[in-house]
This record gives sequence, structure tokens and C-alpha cells, in this order.
Amino acid sequence: MGRADRSAFVLEQLRERIDRPTTELEYETPYQLLVAVILSAQCTDARVNTATPDLFAAYPTVQDLAQASPDDIYPYIQSITFPNNKAGYLAKMARQVVDTFGGRIPDTIEDLETLTGVGRKTARVVAQVAHDADALPVDTHVFRVSNRIGLVKETATTPKKVERQLTRVIPKEDWGEAHHLLILHGRYTCTARSPDCHDCPLTEACKHYDRLQTRPDPVDGLDATAGRFYCSTSDHYFDEPDTHVDRHDLEQTACPHCGSMQVLRTTTGEPTKQVKDYRVNG
Repeated sequence: MGRADRSAFVLEQLRERIDRPTTELEYETPYQLLVAVILSAQCTDARVNTATPDLFAAYPTVQDLAQASPDDIYPYIQSITFPNNKAGYLAKMARQVVDTFGGRIPDTIEDLETLTGVGRKTARVVAQVAHDADALPVDTHVFRVSNRIGLVKETATTPKKVERQLTRVIPKEDWGEAHHLLILHGRYTCTARSPDCHDCPLTEACKHYDRLQTRPDPVDGLDATAGRFYCSTSDHYFDEPDTHVDRHDLEQTACPHCGSMQVLRTTTGEPTKQVKDYRVNG
């Protein structure tokens, strides 16, 4: 299956699974959306939604926020990750909006990116959600899911590269919907630590799932006194493993007897073989 066909299949399946593909951040105006997205960096939407009602009550407009200092803002967002930094971002951003844009939140990606605390992803989220701009923002969920499924090539090692490759295989009119579908799939099914592959509608098209099937099945009743590891290929116990680098540049535990990477830990019966996964660095 090519990447364009895989993308079409993924969107079709996720549309059936996800009723309302939209942001889970709670907001009423572009100003509130911008603030919420800035606060959501490396923080969950649910946590942001607990903090913003009081913040917006205290500062209902960007003009009000522009009068506040970082110390004024901090108490309202202290439960958010990196509250000191984000309080400073919000204060500076609000003053920039008032001074440079006449108190109106910019509606283009280019103008949004000039604001403090607004990077590539944040600008695209605000422009797409608030103004229906042609954008496919890539956050940690979109990055992980796109790589796992195989919507992008192995060379897509940064969010910017993932974005460029996704926009080549997904029709422009579907970019906004695809952004939300992939986020929600990553947040609730294809999670970072324990993806729920048994309840996933995408397994027949997912490269990550295919790789998981190459791992040996767990084995009960291994003799831990015979060695720390067991090779299921050669039926061999051993204590000191070799290591091999596989074709995905992962260092794997290997059998010193036959070189196989089909190795299990005798204390648990679980395979040692790792499957390549994807995280946004930094």
C-alpha cells in the first residue's frame, strides 16, 4: 500500500471511529484559543482547561492581558508545565498584539509566528482552528502516529518534515480534519507508552503493528536457573548476550550461539526485541 492510499484508508477508518474531530481545548474567541494553545505546549489539554477559566475571567481580552505582568499571570497558570516561562510569553504576546496588530489576534500563520511563545505548530493550530487556514499542524501525537503507521518516510525525523510529507499525500481540503483525527487517535488509542493495538481500526495498514508481529511470543515456564536469556531460534539458554544493530538502527539483544534476535528474558518470558518508535526530541 502506497502512502497516499494508506492515508486515505486511515482517514476513512478514523472518521468512522471519531465523531467530533476537533480541538479539546476550551475557548470562545481567537484570543482565548491562542492563549490555550501556548499553554498546551508539553501539557495536556485537560490540564489547560482547568486553568483557563479563571485566567480568562481575570483577563477577558488581550488588552486586559497586555496590562498584566508575568507575576500577575503566574498564579492562574501555576498548575501548567513551565508556568514561569509561559507567564512571560503571555505577557509579551499580549503587548505585541496590542502594539503591532491593534489588539486583534493575527489571522495568518506568518503574523502569528512573530509573536512571543508562538512557534510553527502553535501558529498553524490557531490559524487552522480559528480561521480555517490551509495547515496541517504536527504535534507530538501527529508525529508519532504518522511515523508508526507509515504515512511518512523513515526520513521524516522532525515535525517539519512530517508536515511536509503529510501535506503531499493528504488532500488540502482534508488537512484540518486529518490534524484532529491523528491527534485524537494518538491521544486515546495509539498512545505513546502502551498503544491499544487490539482496539485499533488501522492495524491492517500500520507498519508499527507489522513490526510488533515479528517479536517472539512470550513463553511461560522458562528455566531462569539455566541462564538469564533464552533464544527461541536455537533453543539455547545463556547469560551473556551479544548485541546486533537491526535495519532500523536499533541495538538488539542477540544470541551468542546463533546470532538470532528472537531472545526472551527467562525471569519474565518476555521478548527483549525492541520495535522502533518515534518521539519528538526537545
